Amino acid sequence: AVMRAEKRNLPKYKTTAPASFHGLGCTLLYCTVSFQWCIFFIGSAVMRVVIGGGTGFVGRALTQLLRSKGHEVTVISRQPGPGRITWDDLKSKGLPPCDGAVNLAGEPVLNPLRWWNESYKRDLVSSRVDTTCALAQAIATATQPPRAWVLVTGVACYKPSETECYTEGSAVGQFDLLSRLVKQWEEAGVLPETVAPGTRQVIVRAGAVLGRDGGAVQMMLWPFWLGLGGPLGSGRQPFPWIHVSDLAGIIAHALQQDNRGPRQGEGEKGEEEEVVGVQGILNGVAPADDTNADFVRALGGAMGRPTLLSMPGFALNATLGRERAVILLEGQRVVPERTLASGYVYRYPDLHSALNEIVGS
Repeated sequence: AVMRAEKRNLPKYKTTAPASFHGLGCTLLYCTVSFQWCIFFIGSAVMRVVIGGGTGFVGRALTQLLRSKGHEVTVISRQPGPGRITWDDLKSKGLPPCDGAVNLAGEPVLNPLRWWNESYKRDLVSSRVDTTCALAQAIATATQPPRAWVLVTGVACYKPSETECYTEGSAVGQFDLLSRLVKQWEEAGVLPETVAPGTRQVIVRAGAVLGRDGGAVQMMLWPFWLGLGGPLGSGRQPFPWIHVSDLAGIIAHALQQDNRGPRQGEGEKGEEEEVVGVQGILNGVAPADDTNADFVRALGGAMGRPTLLSMPGFALNATLGRERAVILLEGQRVVPERTLASGYVYRYPDLHSALNEIVGS
């Protein structure tokens, strides 16, 4: 600085503190800033999280996100392996010590390899309700229950409508197979008030999950690449959706939003803690109001393909079965009111950003 001042004939300023003082000051400043950034990125203490169905599409995204934040993840699956336990292990040995539990298990409703018959319907129910019951029972009998219990269900509990707008506080009903399934599913996860009173219970009702490695988009890629994409039915039906990264983000957000102090030692009951943090229903959908036609145009635009061929409703009913085709031919306008109020910030709030990330080069 002095040399530059001499060249420009500017006043010279001398420092009176020794060089070692400046080195110490820089070191302290660097450590302080680094610590603040670590707190910003981590957001909370390291958690131990157990994930039912953690090997699936959403489970893989959630596991990757939690581990990237430094949290420990144990997956419950049908097959044993590193970092995994089986559902039989859960029933016989109980819930491993953890701070949060999540259930994502469930047979895909739109599995193209399964015929729509009674056997498939039973699998849809058992893969969700039975696994949820198993986890809820394990939480209820745990020596030290987790602080958060997150169950991911679906928006099928809201009655299809092109005009009605649903928030987390809207009434739900039982008007078809899938709405009855969601009711059973959510009831299976409820913990009695006298059991695990310190556990926050969160239900995330997810829309159609979009992502590169699974979900709705993966099944549509080939038809769209071949120029065969188009609206389903009228195309006017609402299309509640969410990017898989945001669904994983909402779950992680629900797990981390706990304002209580450090836990007591393992196995100590201690005094009952007041439950503080995110709890109750969260709509796991993007803050957008899109129709099936909007989604089709956005996907075709992201892929650079035409979307002129529509699929008649009767064809979908014949191919998928009427009870399953309703997912594609009807929809609900769902708003994530409480999700936004809880402080969650979406990475992909609109179809353009979401689909460009998924199929854009």
